[in-house]
Amino acid sequence: MRLKRFLLRYYPPGIILEYDKAGLLRTKSIDLLDLTLETNPDELLKEIMQSEPLITESRAEQVKKLIIRLQQKQNQEDNNSFAFSKELKAHILPLTNVAFDKSGSRFLTGSYDRTCRIWDTASGTELHSLEGHRNVVYAIAFNNPFGDKIATGSFDKTCKLWCAETGKCFYTFRGHMAEIVCLSFNPRSTLVATGSMDATAKLWDVATGWEVATLAGHTAEVLSLCFNSVGSQLVTGSFDHTVIIWDVASGRRVSTLMGHQAEISNVQFNWDCSLIVTGSMDKTGKVWDASNGNCVATLVGHKEEVLDVCFDLRGQLIATASADGTARVFSASTHECLTTLEGHEGEISKGSRVLTASSDKTARLWDVQSGVCLQVLEGHTDEIFSCAFNYEGDTIITGSKDNTCRIWC
Repeated sequence: MRLKRFLLRYYPPGIILEYDKAGLLRTKSIDLLDLTLETNPDELLKEIMQSEPLITESRAEQVKKLIIRLQQKQNQEDNNSFAFSKELKAHILPLTNVAFDKSGSRFLTGSYDRTCRIWDTASGTELHSLEGHRNVVYAIAFNNPFGDKIATGSFDKTCKLWCAETGKCFYTFRGHMAEIVCLSFNPRSTLVATGSMDATAKLWDVATGWEVATLAGHTAEVLSLCFNSVGSQLVTGSFDHTVIIWDVASGRRVSTLMGHQAEISNVQFNWDCSLIVTGSMDKTGKVWDASNGNCVATLVGHKEEVLDVCFDLRGQLIATASADGTARVFSASTHECLTTLEGHEGEISKGSRVLTASSDKTARLWDVQSGVCLQVLEGHTDEIFSCAFNYEGDTIITGSKDNTCRIWC
């Protein structure tokens, strides 16, 4: 094996090694999830060199500089105040979802008007309109971090794979017997997973357009799914109150997570693939051990349905958003509620790094530690369905039932 170069990953902090093995270019990551400003770079470098043979003495000083750069990035004050930049009359019918590419230079909007549109973030110019679905375009995604392909899932029971540069449709994935409501690329962008109201999930080959596997095991709609960060497992959440972990290579069920008393709203792995968090209409979230399927903790406190859950990028915090108009932040290790975010006057349907969107027509930014609302993003004339940060965290997109999306910088 021969090390070729280093790539830096800011969120979550880590160093990617690009190396040659038997003539093939491969990568591996050194995750630095516990890196803080107090971390001693020399001691951390020593630990890395002991565990990673590709890091030799000749590379030591370079790795130390990368560690310091990651620490400096953490030290940058996250005090962005977002100003309204542009309103885009994006669609003739309400939006369903919004999504950024990795760089944040482009974003997607899906709509009830049966199209997905690609937009230039800086100018607000429409780059392409992806047309061909015969019903609502509900689920959308770039194949980040690559950003050269787009997947769209529709109520017409199909998923389409598109070229992000030209808008050309590569493949139409057919096989589901009901609406597709969630989808995701695996980390290497070789597979697309789709979840459907037909109670199944399917895996599709990006290169050939062929169906790879049907994941059958739920008895009701599959409303949420997520690959782990290495792509070896997929987790699905269903209206049947259960969550299933699947082995991607074989398509076999690994574990069924049982314990929620109502429909599952969202599922997510943490970064190191050790934990899964789930949200449910039973007003709770749950944390599960991904290795054995055991429930580690139940996150309580909401008075209405939990509509969204997510880990922060390090996997140290969990955010829950609820129909009771509040969001909560929990410790992923102690499961203690650290703060409650109160201020919305309607249900909160989305949360991302403590950015929340609500039926009260606003999105809000929150301080994780204090629970203080830092900013209210106002201007939409109907409920906000979807919101997203770009990777750098300096731009926000909000999508609304008022048929518009707004850019905040």
